Amino acid sequence: MKLKTTALLIASLLVLAGCDQAEKSAQQLMGKAAETAKQAIDDTHKAAEQALSDATGGLISKKEQPAKETDKTESSSQEI
Repeated sequence: MKLKTTALLIASLLVLAGCDQAEKSAQQLMGKAAETAKQAIDDTHKAAEQALSDATGGLISKKEQPAKETDKTESSSQEI
């Protein structure tokens, strides 16, 4: 009877260890998938910005200009 109980306990421990390993593997896989998805989103965003810049001929800047530069731009466009 002790042998059966010991064997059952060992089998249970092996199953639990296997589940733990499977969980770690799944977490690693999900982390890699999330990283790949983020990279794809970043690449798509960059391509969209480039396409927008190309389509507008650079009229829309990538980032907003500081207030001082905006004033200079407005005054120079008013002179034209």
